[in-house]
Amino acid sequence: MAKVLVSDPIDQVGIDILSQVAQVDVKTGLPAEELVKIIPEYDALMLRSGTRVTKEIIEAGTQLKIIGRAGVGVDNIDVPAATRQGIVVVNSPEGNTIAAAEHALAMMLSLSRHIPDANQSVKNKKWDRKKFVGAEVYKKTLGVVGLGKIGSHVANVAKSMGMKLLAYDPFISQDRAEQLGCTLVDLDLLFSESDYITLHIPKTTETNHLINKDALAKMKPTTRIINCARGGIIDEDALAEALAAGQIAGAALDVFEEEPLGESKLRDLDNIILTPHLGASTAEAQVNVAIDVAEQIRDVLLGLPARSAVNIPGLTPDVMEKMRPYLQLAETLGNLVGQLAGGRIERLTVRLQGELATSNSQPIVVASIKGLLSQALRERVNYVNAAIEAKERGIRIIETRDAAIRDYSGSLHLSAQGSMGEHSVTGALLSDGEIRITDVDAFPINVPPSNYMLFTVHRDMPGIIGKIGSLLGSFNVNIASMQVGRKIVRGDAVMAVSLDDPLPEGLLSEIIKVAGIRDAYTVKL
Repeated sequence: MAKVLVSDPIDQVGIDILSQVAQVDVKTGLPAEELVKIIPEYDALMLRSGTRVTKEIIEAGTQLKIIGRAGVGVDNIDVPAATRQGIVVVNSPEGNTIAAAEHALAMMLSLSRHIPDANQSVKNKKWDRKKFVGAEVYKKTLGVVGLGKIGSHVANVAKSMGMKLLAYDPFISQDRAEQLGCTLVDLDLLFSESDYITLHIPKTTETNHLINKDALAKMKPTTRIINCARGGIIDEDALAEALAAGQIAGAALDVFEEEPLGESKLRDLDNIILTPHLGASTAEAQVNVAIDVAEQIRDVLLGLPARSAVNIPGLTPDVMEKMRPYLQLAETLGNLVGQLAGGRIERLTVRLQGELATSNSQPIVVASIKGLLSQALRERVNYVNAAIEAKERGIRIIETRDAAIRDYSGSLHLSAQGSMGEHSVTGALLSDGEIRITDVDAFPINVPPSNYMLFTVHRDMPGIIGKIGSLLGSFNVNIASMQVGRKIVRGDAVMAVSLDDPLPEGLLSEIIKVAGIRDAYTVKL
């Protein structure tokens, strides 16, 4: 049975899901050196923000298949190291969406109405109403930096409260922004025009200290900043100086450059609200992220794909669901052409045809590479490390598109150069999602893939099919289906035979001896 280590507190519902398929050990608060010692025993690791998964831990986890972060960010996981080891890293990008959005809105309203200070004042037996005169958000301008799921929810609620919305997000279309009631602007305009600025972006090299001294200088003295996204997006020293000088009106932070927050000038300011990373801390969110990540770990341990892998190129949950049939097609064709080309593969060309030419090509290319390498690497190759494995083996990957419609509205063509020469295959999906191999080495055929297949290149002449059928029968090999494709009568042809059983040893050499057979290949899919 597989073993899963849970290294941070996780809701019991997640433990119950994992227990369906694995032995689950809950060991929280482990020091790094202890984690390095025990991680070789485990197939999966589930954590929250408390555990730092370093390169040393990942390299020690020789059995690890998946690392699951019950939350959005994966800052505490060395994702590149996991990718190189072929370990899937998953998170829960939607499990705490509502919780994080509501916390940002709560921070904005609390900041506007001085709620924390007013609460403390009353508890201190004071009644100083004049001291806590607030500001309304109605008709004010909210600048939303990042229109992902959380930012979009904040925008929707803010719009219903009568706020004017500006937004900055270089990855969102104008149409999408307009649907949310936002006007897309550049950062400088957002900084200078907004009464409130809320951040909903990841921490990257580009976003590190996005709110810095220069950005703060562009803001109005009435501006209030809310950050419930990631620490480090704001230069905290610059923010403290701006707040102390009255350069901006206030700020509310739930995340910090270093957590827990240590010595900081921010603690001494009256015009700031500080909370200890509570964005996802609702009972509902804790259950949601535990379920989401536990289900993904369970699925990966059962050999199924993860919904929200952060290190599988191009495979976000919505893309995965939409493209799943085409990924299976690509993997099958990659496996097939890799076996036909044989041995050391030097080049793989992936051509998306027809309607497929307008699709996101990256996941299809990755799936094709995974199929190509599957015979050589078996379970060592997956969607995470396929591109890395191909690069390390010196395989040149070429991607092309051809929008012309052929026999199928969308099809995929792969060609590979290997030790057995150059071979090509084409495949498509039927309306019910069934895969069809439609072309082998430019010979038209129409067969479904099967576990065991035989391909022959032969002269188009009477008796060939009968001879092959008789020979297979004499070895007690049952034929599931057979089809011949040819370009011209009495020229060369390709035969594709689906078999119920693998070819016995020595049978392939007997097939090649049959008069008219030029070559023959066995394939296991």
